[in-house]
Formats: sequence, structure tokens, C-alpha cells
Amino acid sequence: MLWARQIGTRVYIAVMVMTACGCFAFGMFDWQSSDPVKFVCYLVAALLASSFKVSLPGIEGTLSMNFLFTLIGILEMGLPETLLIGLAGTLAQSYWRTSRRLKPEQLAFNLSQVTICSAAAYGAYRFISIYFLHGPGPLALMAAAITHFVVGTGAMAAIIGLTEDKPIKKVWTDSYLWLFPYYLVGAAIAGFVSFLNRHIGWQASLLVLPPIYLLYRSYRLYLGKLEAEKQHAEKVSGLHLRTIEALALAIEAKDQTTGDHLQRVRIYAMELARELRLTEDETEALRAASVLHDIGKLAVPEHIISKPGKLTPEEFEKMKIHPIVGAEILEQVDFPYPVVPIVRAHHEKWDGSGYPSGLQGEEIPVGARILAAVDCLDALASDRQYRRALPLNEAMSKVVSEAGTSFDPRVVEILKRRYVELEKLATEQPLRSPPKLSTDIKVERGLAPAAGFAESEKSVGWQSDKDSRTLLTAARQEAERLSEFSGKLGTSLALDDALSLVAVRVKHLVPHDSMAIYVVRDKVLVPEFVSGDNFRLFSSLRIPVGEGLSGWVAQNAKAILNGNPSVEPGYLNDPTKYSTLRSALAVPLEGASGVVAVLALYRARQDGFNRGELNALLAMGAEIGVVFEKAAQDGGVVRSASARAGV
Repeated sequence: MLWARQIGTRVYIAVMVMTACGCFAFGMFDWQSSDPVKFVCYLVAALLASSFKVSLPGIEGTLSMNFLFTLIGILEMGLPETLLIGLAGTLAQSYWRTSRRLKPEQLAFNLSQVTICSAAAYGAYRFISIYFLHGPGPLALMAAAITHFVVGTGAMAAIIGLTEDKPIKKVWTDSYLWLFPYYLVGAAIAGFVSFLNRHIGWQASLLVLPPIYLLYRSYRLYLGKLEAEKQHAEKVSGLHLRTIEALALAIEAKDQTTGDHLQRVRIYAMELARELRLTEDETEALRAASVLHDIGKLAVPEHIISKPGKLTPEEFEKMKIHPIVGAEILEQVDFPYPVVPIVRAHHEKWDGSGYPSGLQGEEIPVGARILAAVDCLDALASDRQYRRALPLNEAMSKVVSEAGTSFDPRVVEILKRRYVELEKLATEQPLRSPPKLSTDIKVERGLAPAAGFAESEKSVGWQSDKDSRTLLTAARQEAERLSEFSGKLGTSLALDDALSLVAVRVKHLVPHDSMAIYVVRDKVLVPEFVSGDNFRLFSSLRIPVGEGLSGWVAQNAKAILNGNPSVEPGYLNDPTKYSTLRSALAVPLEGASGVVAVLALYRARQDGFNRGELNALLAMGAEIGVVFEKAAQDGGVVRSASARAGV
């Protein structure tokens, strides 16, 4: 896209230069001056007026009073003299009292632009005078001023739009349309000068310089007011930006994996917004929403957000509230652009199967459609708690396969065409490092609250659906097995013997390809017993409590059904290691003081475990945990996850 804009800009400048050369050659073909002294005086006055220039709002450019002498030249002199006055004034404006030097192509364009608009204004004046009014008059002068304004400002808006990739119409309305009344005032002054020339003499018309200065001062005062309003708007915008950054920091405090993801989503989304020609308000709304779309996760329990496995239906119901809560939070900010609808709809799908409202097609805000596709692509290409990252091309293929169902086909088409370029752009831009929040410190001071402290609640695992006949039958069968298991286990075994006996009973109870029993030791899960496939791989793991699949189970005292084994820290970090295991069943083993170990089973089959097997292991978990704790008391090797977490 950048190279296309550059080529378009160069072609446009070349066309302008060639057209200007034609106009200049035509004007100079029959050069003559009826009054050289008058021409020189007007030329000097135009050069002096070129110092009366003001900066235009929103763009890098200036405006001087040169156009006024172009209109005077049209009334009082021929085309060659009018062109020379315009060109001389433009050169003076470009190099006299300027803070920066123009590049050669910029100067060539400025000279071409003033030549073309002067010639067009001269032609409009003569055409109206000869063919409509049959003589000079105010209407012909008005037509010349309007032509000069439209051609000149239109050419400038076009070059700015091409170089900065902005809509030309918007550049023109924002930066140039406000000048129109001043051109009309300039036409009135030029008409007054012509009147003085006819009735007093052209020397008296030089007295017009003071009114020109007053016109210049009115420009300055008006633009000063615009600048003050712009600064106020920038302060308000800065306040909203800081609000956005603070809210994004709140998200990162809840979910540490989202920081880089949010910034990458923003970069992708802004490029798609540019190509889809979104309005300024839509673009700014998308910029904010790309950072804040997950703010509603603040209302979702942390163990659900960080769960390194599939969510249960109940957990997914909790997760589905985050677009609604996020929208309700952002409604309090009163953004000057429509952020809230994008956040509320960023999980809607093109075919209407999304949530929370079931919107479909064009009913979904365009910003939400962009955000949904971009968010999905980056999520698939990034590591998550429940799986490893996919290669970018595979992630893009998955997004493409959902075009027309989950995502807007037009958005996906652009993303497919540009995703390699956008990835390079996102990689090249340095990611912001947010301030580190003090979420891991321990506050020593603080008395008990007025109501005192409650006893620490003992976490419970996943509960089966009591309305399900299948799970009830499985629960009765596992109760009988548990009774047999408890009678054989006893309470006086050493830890190694206890682990071996547990492994034998679990193998009989739940089929699996590999098994690991991790014991909590000083904030780390250590594999005390490993059997089956990948024996050496699992034996080498040291899993910090709270990380990976088993670490999450230990920290939250909740089971995981059919999690992804590859998310265990260190599991596949070594490229020489390889595993065919695809699913995991992990349950917490709790003693009197909390979780003391994690029992993890692995299978090569995707979704290799069922809920009945999970229910059976949970029924055994508490009994096994107590035995482990008693067996390890003498050695002092077991430390509960609850004690580790300081709760």
C-alpha cells in the first residue's frame, strides 16, 4: 500500500508540473506589459504581502495574501503578469521567514499549483465577462475568486490526501473550507482596488496594503482561536487516552498474558480500519476498543480466565458475560466516539451464532467485525494456557475457514491478503512495557476486619450433574471401588509405597498412557511417581505452582478434564523432545491443610477422558491426599498449595 501511494503521489505531481508548464508557456507566448512600472509596483507589494502568512490547522502548510494580488492582476493586467506575480509571491512565501526548507518536489508542486489556479481563475474571469456578461463585472470577479479557491485548495488537499493516506474530501473540509469567506473578502478588496484605479489612478491602489494587513490579522486571530480549541480537544483526547491506558493496565493485572496481545491487535486493527476507509470516529473507537475489549474479564473469576484446559458449560456461561460487563464499565467513561457498541459486540458472529445478542451480518458494528477477526488470528498465533501457538499461516487458514460464518468475508479477505505485511509491521514496532503492578508483594500490616476472619474454606472440585443418569451410575460404581481401595491402602505405608499402590488402583480404574503424581514442595510440583509413555520427559519437569496445567490445578484446587499436556512448563521447550500425548486429566489431592499433590493422567487420543472418569478420580482424591500427607509427615516433604499461597 505504501509503494502504491508513493507512485500515485509522484504521478500526480508530474501531471501538475506538466499542466503548469503548458499554462505558463501559453501565457508567455504573447508577452507584453502596458505599464511596466505598475507591474513592478504590484510585484513588490505581492512580495511584501507574502510575509503575511499563517499556518493552516491540521496540516503542514501556510497561507499568505498572495491570492489577493492574483485577483488584482486578473482585473488590471494580462495573464503573463498575473502568473509572474503569483509565482514570485509563492517563492517568497516558501523561502522568506520560514522554519523549514522545502524539498525540490514540494517546491515544484507549489509553483505548479499556483500557476494552474491563477490561469484557471484568469480563464474563468474572461469567459464569464465575454460570453455571459459581455463586459467586466462583480459576478466575473466572484467567479474568478471561487475558481482560484476551488482549484488551489483542491490541489493541495489532493496531495496531502495522497501522501498521508487520508480522504481528500475530509482534508479539504477540515483544513481549507473555512478559507472560502476570506477569498470572497479578497475579491471585494480587489474590486475596490480596480475602482480606485479607474477613478483616481493605480498609485492610490497601493493604499490597499493596510487593509491587507488587517485581513491578515483577522486570519491570525481566527486561527489562534482554532488553535486554543485544538489544544483543549487534545487535552480531552489525552485524558481519554490515559483512561484507556489505565483500564488496559487493570486488564493486565487480572490476566498477565494479554499485554502483548492487545498491542498487536491494535496494530492489525488500525491497518484494516485504514484500508476499509472507516471514519475518524469509527477509527478512534476501534483504537480504544482494541485495547479495552476484554475489560469485562475483571468480573470473571480468575481461575476461569487462567484455566489451562477446556471450560465447563458453567465456566463458559461465566466467561460469556465479559462483553456485557465491559460495555457497562466503558459506558461510565463517556467516550466521544462509539467504543461501547464495539466492545459489546466483539464476540458476535457473522451468521448470528455469537453472543451476547445474536447479531448477524451488517448489524454488527464494523469495528467489532474487524476486532473479532484480528483478535482470533493473533490468539491462534500466540501461546495460551490451554495450547501452544500455531504457525501464523495455519492460524490464518483457520480464520479463512470461518469467513462467512464467524467473520465478515470482506474483513477476512483483506486480512488474508495483508497478514504477512501486518505481522512484519507489528514485529517492527516496539511494544509498550507497562508499569509493573505490585500484585505479588505481601502486606505485613493490617488488623483483622471488624467481623474477624472466617476459617479458610476448603476448595472443592468439579461437581457432577446430579440430573444425569449416566453420571449417577458411574458414581455408584466408583464408590464401591473406592471402598475396596481404602481398605487395602491403610494408613501406615511409606510415601513411595503409597504412590505405587495408588498408581496400580488408578490404572485399573481409568485407562491412560502415562501417569504422573506431582508433590508440592516449596512452591514447585515435583514428579514423585511417573509411569508409561514419555517417562523421562515427565520425570524431568519442575512445575511452579500456578503455571501450566498441573500448576493451575494445585493453585485453584480444581480439576481439569482433557487439558493440553503441551502447556506444562518445560514439557516441549526442548526441540529434541517429542510427544504424542494429546489430552490430560488432572485432579488435586488434598490433605488436611490443602492441596498436597496433583494426580495427572495423559492419553495420546484427543479428548481421551470422560466425565465419569473425572468423577471417579475426584471421589478418590481426598482419601489419597490424606494418606499422602500422613505418609510424608516423617520426611517433611509435602507442602500444601494453600500454605504456599499464604491463604
